[in-house]
Amino acid sequence: MTNKELSQLYHLNREITEQQRRLAELESLSTSCTSRITGLPASKNLADKVADYAIEMAELRTLIDLNLKKCFYELNRLTRYINCVDDSLMRQILSLRHINGLSWVQIAFSLGGDNTADGVRMAHKRFLEKN
Repeated sequence: MTNKELSQLYHLNREITEQQRRLAELESLSTSCTSRITGLPASKNLADKVADYAIEMAELRTLIDLNLKKCFYELNRLTRYINCVDDSLMRQILSLRHINGLSWVQIAFSLGGDNTADGVRMAHKRFLEKN
């Protein structure tokens, strides 16, 4: 498996986070809309902003649900791959990096011993090149 394939879960999580942020922003905008005042001259550019926001929010919720399903699929695929690795240390490195999303420094600290961020990163790189 390549580094790009292993990183899909990370990118999906970031995409979901951004979509959830946008959804919260839309929900905030939709609740802050003022009601239309009657008796004023009509404008050709008036639109129902709440309805527009509701449609966009529904589409975003659908995308978030779809990405969550993809996320669970990727998590299962990564877990199966990592569990097939013979070396216990490499399983830990792969899991901490690609499932937990930790940085190399955090991984080295988590593993303890004389592990450094560069050492862990290079071991990961050599493993992927070999397999």
